[in-house]
Order: sequence, then structure tokens, then C-alpha cells
Amino acid sequence: MGKRRSYIGIVISDKMQKTVIVRIARLSKHPKYGKIVKRYNKFKAHNEENLAKAGDKVRIVETRPLSKEKCFRVAEVVTKAALPQIEIKEEVK
Repeated sequence: MGKRRSYIGIVISDKMQKTVIVRIARLSKHPKYGKIVKRYNKFKAHNEENLAKAGDKVRIVETRPLSKEKCFRVAEVVTKAALPQIEIKEEVK
């Protein structure tokens, strides 16, 4: 049995039920100019307990096909997204 691929990426969408979209970044060399450029791939991953939210860094691993486009599952949430600080200002009359 082969080794399953695993990637670490950022969740960019969690609007579906039990599914998140994860963006994976990788570095590759431009074929003509030789400059190192950043390339991105998006994968749909199964998120059974809905633990991963948008902005979280997660590790996904390859699994059997769960649907037409979903062949990964969320193994763990590496870091949670930092919540934006919302200030509530009260108006004084």
C-alpha cells in the first residue's frame, strides 16, 4: 500500500456542509526565466466535525474518493485563525 499524500494549507471557504476548500502554496521555478514563483492549488477536503473554519491552517491527507471532487480529509487543525478585534464604541450624549 502506498503512502498517502499530505499537505498543509489555509482554509479559504467553509460555507459547505462537512466540506472546506483548502489553498496549498508551493514554490516552483519558472521554466524560462528561472525565477522562483509561488503557485497555488485548491483542494476540497472532508471536514466531518466542522472543526476547521475560514482562515485556519490545516493538514489534509489523501483518502478514497468521497465525491466527484473530494479526495482529501482534514487530519488536524494546526493553528486557529486569529479573530479580528472588534471595538464597540458607545455614543455619549
